[in-house]
Amino acid sequence: MAEVAILMGSDSDLAVMRDAANVLDEFQVEYEVAILSAHRLPAETVEFAVRAEERGFKVIIAGAGGAAHLAGVIAANTTIPVIGVPIMTPPLGGVDALYSTVQMPRGVPVATVGINSAANASILALRILALGSPVLGQKIKEYRRKMADEVRKNGMRLADLGIEGYILQKGGNKK
Repeated sequence: MAEVAILMGSDSDLAVMRDAANVLDEFQVEYEVAILSAHRLPAETVEFAVRAEERGFKVIIAGAGGAAHLAGVIAANTTIPVIGVPIMTPPLGGVDALYSTVQMPRGVPVATVGINSAANASILALRILALGSPVLGQKIKEYRRKMADEVRKNGMRLADLGIEGYILQKGGNKK
């Protein structure tokens, strides 16, 4: 049974929201993906939110761009945690979506990650799920250890190669 719902306002958001699915796949957490629109499918969006808990979802990740009201509409109609992903769209570069997602009234919170940060939304969802799963909590700790090891490795390589050597090894251009 899916514990996480990944929602997006349109199929144009899929390229960003795929990162959320990839992280959940890496941790072997089941999820459901759907396209819902606060503006174009308001009744269906509210129905999804109202039934989310009885369907077994523990966390909902909702991504939208522009007048990004999807996460807020979902949060207004459920008591389970909602994580908003503001998606970058022209002409405002995602700031409009960020403000629409993060500026919620008291009592209707949406946990909001950075613009296009769907992977971080899934990591936050995993942390929420880990509160009830020591096994998942250990997987998250291991994931963080691997990230730290990679940063240390890169630091040692930089110290050995110097700036220009490091950039060249990574395939960058030398100035």
